[in-house]
Amino acid sequence: MDRFQGIQAFVAVVESGSFARAAERLDRSVSAVSRDVAELERHLDARLLNRTTRRLSLTEAGRAFHERAVQLLADLEEAEQSASEGGVTPRGTLKLTCPITYGERVLAPVIAAFVARYPEVRVDIDQADRIVDLVDEGFDLAVRIGAIKSQLLVARRIGTTAVVCCASPAYLARHGTPHAPEDLAKHACLTYEFSPTRNQWRFLGPDGSERVVRIGGPMHANNGRMLAALAAEGAGIVNETDFNAAPELESGRLVPILAGWSQPSIPIHAAYPSRRHLSAKVRAFVDHLAAALAAPA
Repeated sequence: MDRFQGIQAFVAVVESGSFARAAERLDRSVSAVSRDVAELERHLDARLLNRTTRRLSLTEAGRAFHERAVQLLADLEEAEQSASEGGVTPRGTLKLTCPITYGERVLAPVIAAFVARYPEVRVDIDQADRIVDLVDEGFDLAVRIGAIKSQLLVARRIGTTAVVCCASPAYLARHGTPHAPEDLAKHACLTYEFSPTRNQWRFLGPDGSERVVRIGGPMHANNGRMLAALAAEGAGIVNETDFNAAPELESGRLVPILAGWSQPSIPIHAAYPSRRHLSAKVRAFVDHLAAALAAPA
């Protein structure tokens, strides 16, 4: 069998919604398209499509294969275009994973501008604060806050975010205001699940000296927005990124503490699998991110 022709037929059927429309799109007969898909299924020893008299639907195996097949065809088209024209137009589906709040607050307008610039690219976004395995879960790219420790990923720094130690005026009125990092040991501090040093906060003094303090408290969460919201309700002191705490800081529901003490900014990276060919859409998107995030918001 011609596997490439079978993949083309399968993708056309899925995207068109019927064998008849796929045949028209490929300028082939319905029977030829149906035969190619059936031969592909026999070759894979897996059913890709559920067929009824009314509709077609993807099986679980078909959904996974379709995702890779679309990428394969896009990569082939890109290679052909590169060879014939000396340049490549970004196109196809870009699978992106990014943190939840950072995605909503910072990346949404950047992604919208990218798609407006490259209308042949479709961005499929998965928001998760956890560390996603890009290869196993089929992602092209991740935007991650913090250091990239995996040697299997290539990372490009695209920006930074500041960290603010803050609390609500009501909490400070009840428990007093810390004036030095060591004072935090007497306070309820809210901890974050994905922090590399969950129970330690690091501060830099006015003279450049470093203090690392051990903290703890009654509440722990895997989302920075939840921690900022809890702190705004007077639940304790939070050490949070500026984009997470911004609404409460702007409204006055949270106020910065420890004047004169600062914290190292956190790098933000675009990361992708090192063994994967860097397609035009990924390369263009990373360049777009770097340019858009070069200046602080």
